[in-house]
Amino acid sequence: MIHKQQMLDVLEAEPTNRIPWVPRLDLWYRANQRAGTLPGGYRRAALVEMLDDLGWGYHAVVPNFQDLRSPEDDVHRGLGIVNLHTMPVHTVFDGVDFHATRSGDRTIVEYRTPAGPLTTVTFYDDRMRAAGITISHVERYPFQCPQDYAALEYLFRHARAVPNYEGYAAEAERIGARGFVVACIHSAASPMHYLQRDIMPLETFFFEAHDRPDEVRSLAHTIDAYWRQMLAVAAACPAEVFMLGANYDSAIQHPRFFAEHIRPGLADFAAVLHRQGKYLLTHTDGENRGLLEHYLASNIDIADSVCPSPMTRLSIGQVREAFAGRITIMGGIPSVALVKASMTDAQFETYLDNFFAQIGRGDHLILGVSDTTPPAAEFSRLQAIARRVEAFGPVTPETGRKTP
Repeated sequence: MIHKQQMLDVLEAEPTNRIPWVPRLDLWYRANQRAGTLPGGYRRAALVEMLDDLGWGYHAVVPNFQDLRSPEDDVHRGLGIVNLHTMPVHTVFDGVDFHATRSGDRTIVEYRTPAGPLTTVTFYDDRMRAAGITISHVERYPFQCPQDYAALEYLFRHARAVPNYEGYAAEAERIGARGFVVACIHSAASPMHYLQRDIMPLETFFFEAHDRPDEVRSLAHTIDAYWRQMLAVAAACPAEVFMLGANYDSAIQHPRFFAEHIRPGLADFAAVLHRQGKYLLTHTDGENRGLLEHYLASNIDIADSVCPSPMTRLSIGQVREAFAGRITIMGGIPSVALVKASMTDAQFETYLDNFFAQIGRGDHLILGVSDTTPPAAEFSRLQAIARRVEAFGPVTPETGRKTP
């Protein structure tokens, strides 16, 4: 069975001849290719060639943020905006004066608005490249002081979302039947979440939400017009699966914050996609205790990068029991299980015994590595998981338990 169809069948609770094994290998591959330490026989192979040979699916959720056509593709990274050619939506700023300067590993972008200037600084160096990381680090966020609210509102009143369906379609054609290519929209799930993760440092966000709640709400309201346009443009993309929102932690996007500022946006977008027969994925990597019920209420279809114990406090069995066949888990194997420094060979085998004992029928599961396969992962352990998948055998879901 082709991997893409197998993964779509999992979403629809259709029987499959096995659990799909779709580990995220992009960072691992880049790091080991750069170091000359790819497994023997694959040192000259592209990642797609390697996966084809192994018979594993292709994980195409998080894009390569350095796959740039020109420096302009990520010039607005400090604003939380990238315009990668594989993404279904691009953002343009109409009539906004800005200037970008490259200085070694840093990119400094100065925005000049009638309400005042803003500056962002991003950083990407050889250590990040060696680790396979592609997304740059934000050193200076656009929000630095209360006077920046007006300038940020000006910027987002002049932000416009435009389609990039051709770029997405080209990537989907490249991957083909190896797996579904997720239409990646944004790592924030709502305007308020966007402020929290991309516009200001985390500590600053919580201080501002307490000290200047009216200004925070006003900026989120201004962003909302652009946000709704972005989602409308994205929904028209000819993709099966869409990603909105990423990296939740119950200590930061705590249940009350999630219920007020994240759940409604996910639920609204899920409803739009479901009317078109499409699916919503959100990237749930993090501590999810207290959030599972909110994922259910959000009506998402895929909880991507579910990361269970020992990296978090929830077991895979607890997550599956809470989801009750209504949400498909993508991921499930914590990355530390692949590293000998974290688990001995004997501990790894015991972990797999317990893991496969907790997944029941194996339905609503696209097995992978959460969040991603680290550069130091033992390739033999990835192969061992693939053998376990084969030994597990066919998956026959309970009838009437399709993802909504």
